[in-house]
Amino acid sequence: MALFGFGKSRGNSGGLMNVIRCDEPEYLVWKWRPLGQDVNSTSRENSIRYGSSLRVKDGEVAVFVYKQKNGPCQDFIEGPYDDTIKTANFPILAGIVGAAFGGESPFQAEVYFINLQGNNQIKFAIPYFDVADPRLPDLPVPVSVHGTMTFTLEDYRSFIKLNRLINFDLEAFKKQIKDAMSRKIRGLVTNVPFDLGMPVVHMERKIDQISEVLETNLKERFEEFGVKMKHIDVSQILIDKDSESYARVNALTGGIQEKTMQAQADLNIKNMQETQRIQLENMEEAMRIQREEAQRAQRLQTESNFMGAHALDQQTSVLQTAASSLGQMGTMDTGGGGGGMNPAGMMTGMMMGGAMGQQMGAMMGAMGQQMQGAMQTPPPMPQVQYMVAANGAQAGPFNMQQLQQMAQAGQFTPQSYVWKQGMPQWELAGNVAELAPLFAAPTPPPMPGMPPVPGSGMPTTPAP
Repeated sequence: MALFGFGKSRGNSGGLMNVIRCDEPEYLVWKWRPLGQDVNSTSRENSIRYGSSLRVKDGEVAVFVYKQKNGPCQDFIEGPYDDTIKTANFPILAGIVGAAFGGESPFQAEVYFINLQGNNQIKFAIPYFDVADPRLPDLPVPVSVHGTMTFTLEDYRSFIKLNRLINFDLEAFKKQIKDAMSRKIRGLVTNVPFDLGMPVVHMERKIDQISEVLETNLKERFEEFGVKMKHIDVSQILIDKDSESYARVNALTGGIQEKTMQAQADLNIKNMQETQRIQLENMEEAMRIQREEAQRAQRLQTESNFMGAHALDQQTSVLQTAASSLGQMGTMDTGGGGGGMNPAGMMTGMMMGGAMGQQMGAMMGAMGQQMQGAMQTPPPMPQVQYMVAANGAQAGPFNMQQLQQMAQAGQFTPQSYVWKQGMPQWELAGNVAELAPLFAAPTPPPMPGMPPVPGSGMPTTPAP
């Protein structure tokens, strides 16, 4: 990559140029020089004729540096620009160009082109340094880091303040950055196992995570050089596996890791068993409550069916007692003396007997209708009941309503084994056609104003 070069000159000779431009394919800072001028020349061959052409491509900036008594002054021309040099575009130049030579007098200036689009890369390889595992801080392991840093130049004004343009050397600039960044990278990588809780023997597999740590902590450091860091890519992290410390750390941390993994596995199994036990207890409690509610409902129904017959027995007993009393009214002594037939009592008994007979007949008729209605009511449909296998034990039996509630609670799935009378063996619930509707997702009704889905059974009348 060229750092400095000679400008393309056109037109007049003797240092009076007509075209100032940069034709370098790759550069960061490039100094324009008149044709034939030596590097670091300060002769009057730097003279530029007022009115010469200046061409600045998009993505670069031209910097005119004038040496004045009170220090260097600068004019910045950002691309794209293709025009003649005029005081309207060069504020400082307006106070320099005199009226001599018809306003075309030459002026002294150095011209630099700065590339604002190029990505510059710095490869780094930090030799082995000690990194300790947080669990074994007294056994550091040699580690080496390799990668690439990519930066670009955006704030050219700050860059010019921090760097000399006249003798700028890109390779020297990159070396300066690499030396400073290598020290920072080494310190950050040394602390990675402690900051992230990362075993040192696993660092080779954590390249992306370590790259993110470096990018986050090195951005501000790059800005001190007047450039912007785009990203840092760690290509590889090498661990000296032939060292004695690595062998000891690997053996010790391997045992610790194995014990930790076994303890975690045991804890997971214990948690899973405890969860299954709680779920089984909850399911058994729910089934117990459902059975008690079903038995209570059945008792209430039985009591309702026999309540009418019990009331009939009570009323019959009362009427029988009343009839017996009426039968004695025919011989009742009404005060006339003697114990013979009592016509008045007989007439009274007949009248009351007839009334009671009518009452008994009406009551018997009503009870007969109730009994006949009860006899004509068909018995309830037999409920299908299944046994369910859970955690190596069987539970149940459960009816369809109970199974539906269990399916909604996630306690009964298509992978649950079931059995009922008539089945030759246990079968997955998802394979039993009678149970398939319990696991089907409900289909939402069509949205208002939307036509029904064909075959869904919904009315086809369009929405108003």
